[in-house]
Amino acid sequence: GGTEPRITCNAYLTTQRKAWDVLSDFCSAMRCMPVWNGQTLTFVQDRPSDKVWTYNRSNVVMPDDGAPFRYSFSALKDRHNAVEVNWTDPDNGWETATELVEDTQAIARYGRNVTKMDAFGCTSRGQAHRAGLWLIKTELLETQTVDFSVGAEGLRHVPGDVIEICDDDYAGISTGGRVLAVNSQTRTLTLDREITLPSSGTTLISLVDGSGNPVSVEVQSVTDGLKVKVNRVPDGVAEYSVWGLKLPTLRQRLFRCVSIRENDDGTYAITAVQHVPEKEAIVDNGAHFDGDQSGTVNGVTPPAVQHLTAEVTADSGEYQVLARWDTPKVVKGVSFLLRLTVAADDGSERLVSTARTTETTYRFRQLALGRYTLTVRAVNAWGQQGDPASVSFRIAAPAAPSRIELTPGYFQITATPHLAVYDPTVQFEFWFSEKRIADIRQVETTARYLGTALYWIAASINIKPGHDYYFYICSVNTVGKSAFVEAVGQPSDDASGYLDFFKGEIGKTHLAQELWTQIDNGQLAPDLAEIRTSITDVSNEITQTVNKKLEDQSAAIQQIQKVQVDTNNNLNSMWAVKLQQMQDGRLYIAGIGAGIENTSDGMQSQVLLAADRIAMVNPANGNTKPMFVGQGDQIFMNDVFLKRLTAPTITSGGNPPAFSLTPDGKLTAKNADISGSVNANAGTLN
Repeated sequence: GGTEPRITCNAYLTTQRKAWDVLSDFCSAMRCMPVWNGQTLTFVQDRPSDKVWTYNRSNVVMPDDGAPFRYSFSALKDRHNAVEVNWTDPDNGWETATELVEDTQAIARYGRNVTKMDAFGCTSRGQAHRAGLWLIKTELLETQTVDFSVGAEGLRHVPGDVIEICDDDYAGISTGGRVLAVNSQTRTLTLDREITLPSSGTTLISLVDGSGNPVSVEVQSVTDGLKVKVNRVPDGVAEYSVWGLKLPTLRQRLFRCVSIRENDDGTYAITAVQHVPEKEAIVDNGAHFDGDQSGTVNGVTPPAVQHLTAEVTADSGEYQVLARWDTPKVVKGVSFLLRLTVAADDGSERLVSTARTTETTYRFRQLALGRYTLTVRAVNAWGQQGDPASVSFRIAAPAAPSRIELTPGYFQITATPHLAVYDPTVQFEFWFSEKRIADIRQVETTARYLGTALYWIAASINIKPGHDYYFYICSVNTVGKSAFVEAVGQPSDDASGYLDFFKGEIGKTHLAQELWTQIDNGQLAPDLAEIRTSITDVSNEITQTVNKKLEDQSAAIQQIQKVQVDTNNNLNSMWAVKLQQMQDGRLYIAGIGAGIENTSDGMQSQVLLAADRIAMVNPANGNTKPMFVGQGDQIFMNDVFLKRLTAPTITSGGNPPAFSLTPDGKLTAKNADISGSVNANAGTLN
């Protein structure tokens, strides 16, 4: 809710300590840096302040290697993104409390890196949180250190002052130099080197006025690259004074001096650490700053590669890997750095090979078995590297399927293996057996090989409902295959679904279509009954028809014998007897047919009956009682002897039924005599 002082210090000094240690504790609480100038000790607070001087290649000592500014960076392990801050809680009896401060974005990018700190004299949780956040932002934002040497100008600042570095090599363009001439009348400066203005935005040039203070003015135009017209010329700008350029697309590079050392040759060695003036607003006010600007214009940092893949192939007993990747956009002068490592037995990684290429493919040869990680990153002509992209792969026999999903169908079972970890290079071998193989090592000699794929549908009229069928599946890749995994399943036991299945299969046949076709009586006289036989050589068909029509009634009997060639050049043969009668506008049909057809599933022979009622009677000894009747959707049988019965639901006669068994396993019996034992987890006996 409210506000509080940025920093307070509530501490009791109860033990004798070294003065430097005590002062260091106070400095840590106040965000200060102690500075000793040889005579007095002062303190400089780490907060935004004006720069006191600008350094470029024209006012520093030029070493033999031509690189006056030498940079170093903090190690990644020293850039913490989580801090446990210990502080004194007055609401808890002045006991020590711990405040956890985190930078979630940094944790997501680099992984969690935790440190601990003691907030000296801190009795506020808010101040403890800000102290931890200050440490995190300092380590994440201010990561660069610069070293250089100067002459007497090194005394223009003291440790703790903010200075500006205009390094042409780092920026990639001219950002600083000397002023050769000053024309106050035309507000024109003549520089010692050419500069180029961007197409948009405001460009500032930093100059030194007569008081020795840096002053920034706006650049209005540039002529011949050297003559710069500004909006005003500060008083006292002298010839051969230094200038620094600030572009709208180039971040100002500020550093805070931490030490000045006098060298033996009369020069001064300066060490400065990167200074981010926005840090205080980020910590204290929760401000957010976009990091679009860069300290260099040496081209655009190349983007990370995409769609990185590694394909393993065999190579004369050894293995090679073909790496492929894409780039989201074309950048001139980009090459790619490749780094291949293999996992060691102790969990560490061992470097196998490095490479550099300008292509988007690369082949590694003569690789041994192991678990590899390939990292690829783009690098431009200036040495700037894009974010790395990695892919892991194994040169080894694949892991066995972790589970096998069996999906029942009508006269078929679909087997779908799954790996614990997806591997696009792995396929599966499928073996099938109607009996369980006790010794899994005998699979390849006992079971039937189906094929290699990602899944397999075992479909056959011989796959019968209610029977167990066994699949033996192993993973395969270029290197080898895994052990077999057994899975057992049954086809669907949905009786209603099977009837629909048969309906569709039978309806597609020529015999069924011939049997269901009505007999054409249109051309017969109303009172004529005759037998007509027609023979057609083309279709090899013999048809006999008996017709009779009386008033609003008609009847016909037709016998067909046909051998024909269908559109797929397959030979089909059939025989059928059809009877139909029209009564009161309703058509009644009865018939029997037999046929052999060459279908897409192979040769199919069948006998079909069409009638409201189908019955079978044994006429021995004058018997007229049928042993089997099919009527409507039901089948009636007098006496049944079955070796095996598979039925989802079984219900006895009676109302209510005396016995029933449902698909969910519920058994109901009014009277049960059990001679053996009963195993049950729970229950109630009345």
